Amino acid sequence: MWQQENQRLIISKISEILDATEETYAEEMTAMFDGAKRIFISGAGRSKLVGNFLGMRLMHSGYDVSMVGEIVTPSIKNGDLLIIISGSGETEQLIAFTNKAKSVGAKIVLICSKSKSTIGDMADGVFQIGKNDSYATVKGMPMGTVFELSTLCFLESVVSHLIWEKEIPEEKMRERHANME
Repeated sequence: MWQQENQRLIISKISEILDATEETYAEEMTAMFDGAKRIFISGAGRSKLVGNFLGMRLMHSGYDVSMVGEIVTPSIKNGDLLIIISGSGETEQLIAFTNKAKSVGAKIVLICSKSKSTIGDMADGVFQIGKNDSYATVKGMPMGTVFELSTLCFLESVVSHLIWEKEIPEEKMRERHANME
């Protein structure tokens, strides 16, 4: 019984946050992806894991994607896009990445839980998941869980949007999927 209650709580909270997220974001983000030469993705902790999900799906969709911090990640340049996933927009390392990207002329996207932040002030696009008051403490969903799960679901819906809009067949995505697993 408790498991079902917890599942309902999580699904309800994520639904509430996604319902409070701007409907135009999928189209805006797709336009930014399409306008970039290459896409770089970064986050810290579990937000980085959410970024890994996004990076894989964008690669499957045909974009040139790199994860910041990997040993084979190339240097970011003018015309590239840096996507930062950070609930607070205040993580020191991510601020440093944003400054570097900005200094070479790359565009910056922040995916966050609050739009006013150090990274948000530097970003070319700020995509706030939910509203500022969406992130009150939720029993059983500690330390950013609400943001991370909501962002993961939101980004999967963005990828679903772009796959649909670009009519990318699953077979094509499967061809791009890792074959040395």
